[in-house]
Order: sequence, then structure tokens, then C-alpha cells
Amino acid sequence: MNTRAIFIACLPAITTLSWLTWGESARGAGDPVRGATIFQECAACHSTTPGEHMTGPSLAKIWQRKAGTVEGFHRYSEAMKHVNVVWSEVTLDQWLSNPDKVIPGTSMTFPGLREGRARQDVIAYLKAVSEGKAPAKPQQSGGMMMNMQRVKEDLKKAPPQGQVTAISHCGDTYTVKTADGKVNKVWEFNLRFKTDSSERGPRAGKPVIVGAGMQGDRASVVFASPDEISAFIRPSCSG
Repeated sequence: MNTRAIFIACLPAITTLSWLTWGESARGAGDPVRGATIFQECAACHSTTPGEHMTGPSLAKIWQRKAGTVEGFHRYSEAMKHVNVVWSEVTLDQWLSNPDKVIPGTSMTFPGLREGRARQDVIAYLKAVSEGKAPAKPQQSGGMMMNMQRVKEDLKKAPPQGQVTAISHCGDTYTVKTADGKVNKVWEFNLRFKTDSSERGPRAGKPVIVGAGMQGDRASVVFASPDEISAFIRPSCSG
């Protein structure tokens, strides 16, 4: 076989090798600064502060940790609790690409990041967070979605207009009185009752009302524990 024939015969192997080499060099080449910006899309459900769990667990120390094992988080799906996956560049890349495909039955509703570079940037950011080298969080832009992702407030420091002093229920209406002397009438369907037992939650017996909804017509009353809710609300139509 002449030299030309040998070269042509080896082309498939050379091509495969070049792709493998490129893939390995690209892996781990993400930019944590760009990743911090992209991660803001995840910040509505995940914190990077140790021990601060939201809809999903804190991602502060997930690097090289087995999936479903973050301390203090109690909302893992059965699929996540029993999967044998350790978070690394490879497994995070697969997960961020298509979570439901990697762990069928996961409760995470995130559809995935389709762009490989974006995934590598987020992975680089999460690795930096785990190593205590996270870049400064980017300032939020004026976009509507970014403005909706507010930093979780310390409810112990709520102003008087947020401090609930009494709640009564009549028909389909809740009457909420606050420490500033105001009385708010809220349609029962638009008022939610929540609990927050974290360090930023309200003091025991001191619920806080938080506005919500694009029209400002909805609100949540946040209690320190579930047993406070029914005890705090009294049936009354006297105002």
C-alpha cells in the first residue's frame, strides 16, 4: 500500500482522535465569571451559600459529592436519593444538558442548557464556589426576569407595614392587620400561608406579609412554624 493509500485509510482514526482530543481539552475550560452570570437563571431555586436551601439544595459544596446527599436538604426525589452519581465535570455536563435523561424521575423541572460552552462556564463557577474561589456575583440587569429573582430577605427585619398583628377570615376574604395600623382585605384565593424556619425567617409568633403577583394583588403570610398558622387565624366578620 502506498503512502497516499495509508493516509486515506487512517483518516477515520485521525478524525476520531482529533475530536476526542478537542473534547478533552475543552472540558474544564469554562470561565467561572461567565458562569456566575449564567447561574443567575438557577438562583431562583438554588443558593450557593452553605446550608441555605431553597426549592433545591444549596450548591455550595457539591463538587465531588454524591448526588442526593447535601446535608439538611429533605426534598430529594426518590430517583435522586438512590442514584449512584458523583458530581464532576463529566456528570455535571451530562446533568446540565438534560437532567431528566440522566436521572429519570427527578423532580427538577429545569429543561437543560443546550449550549456546551454555557454548561462548561456554569461547571467552572460551581467548582470555584466549592473551592471558596467564587467570583463576585454580577449585578442584576433591569430585565423583568432578573428583577423577579430577588435576594431572600431577612423577615426578622420586616418594617411595620410587613409585620402582621392579626388575621381574620369571613366568607371568601381574609382581613390582615399590620403593625403600621393598616387593614388589608385580600381575596382568599390570593393569599398564601407559608413557613420559613431558616435564619432569615420570621420570629416565632411574628408572621410577616410579603407582596407578590404582577398586579400587586397577591400576598403571602410567612410564619415561623406550621403550628402557628391555624392558631393565628380567627373566624370573624366584624372587620
